[in-house]
This record gives sequence, C-alpha cells and structure tokens, in this order.
Amino acid sequence: MTDATTDPTADLQLLTLDVNGEEHEVITESRRTLVDVLRHDLRLTGTHVGCEHGICGACTVLVDDRPVRACLMFAAQAEGARIRTVESLSDGTDGRQLSDLQKAFSAHHGLQCGFCTPGFLMLAEGFLAERPDASKEEIREVVAANLCRCTGYQTIVEAIDSCAAARRRAGKEK
Repeated sequence: MTDATTDPTADLQLLTLDVNGEEHEVITESRRTLVDVLRHDLRLTGTHVGCEHGICGACTVLVDDRPVRACLMFAAQAEGARIRTVESLSDGTDGRQLSDLQKAFSAHHGLQCGFCTPGFLMLAEGFLAERPDASKEEIREVVAANLCRCTGYQTIVEAIDSCAAARRRAGKEK
C-alpha cells in the first residue's frame, strides 16, 4: 500500500497553464505557488519573490486581467485562467521593445533598484485596463498596495498617470 508519506509522486499533478498567451503543461506538487511555478518551472523570472506573504506586491501578475499576488495563489488555482507576467508587456516579435507603460516608467524615473518594478507594472496594467480615466489620487491609492523602498511613489504615480493620459489621447485619435 502506498500513500503520500511513502510515494513521492502521490501529490504530483499535471497542470495546463495559459501564460502570456502560450499553453504550458507542468507537473508539480499541489502545494506549489504560482510564483514558484512561473519562476522555476517556466523560467519567467521577471515576476519577483519578495515577502512571500502577499504584502510587498513584487510578485503581482494578472490573472484573467486582474492583479493577483502570485505568492498567495497555488498554481493549481490558476489552471483555466489567463495569466500575464511582466514579460507579456514588451512589444515586438523579439520582445525587446518596451511597452508604453514601461517607457513611461523609464521617462518618469519610476524605478530605481528595479526589484519592485515588475509588480508595479502589472498592478498598473491591470488597473488602467479597468480604470483608464483614473485620477492621480486614485492611482496613488492603488500603488500604495505595493511596496517600494527607493522611489517615494511620486514618480511611479506620474508614470502611470502619463501612460493613462497618452492611452486616452491615442483612443480619441482613432
């Protein structure tokens, strides 16, 4: 008779994850978090691991277009959902073109050490998709959910506001 204590494969499961528009099959333990599977199995290391308690926001990804702390979600919970990591933001076939949001962060110095930046980018991407007309005050309130020890947040707010304004102008021009 085998059980979970004697059979090391007893807790393994096959997951199919839709990450950045590509389907990935992963065999993993049910207890593994989404951030661990993204980083270690799929080698998408743009999603950072910070506090592992859902407080810092460094691991923020989009799950069905909504910001989620990947350290608080089991990978198995993400099966059947659309997952987007910071790697999905780049434009162009070579993945080397920065998105408008990434360019805004650079132009407004919304990053310094860069550790928290992927989480802020994904938080902002999800927020702007839901609230394209957000005010600076609303942006400030949203970014307060993530931690940054370098920028003081003002440049991050300015970057997101600038990107939102540019997207609104581009939408009116069409």
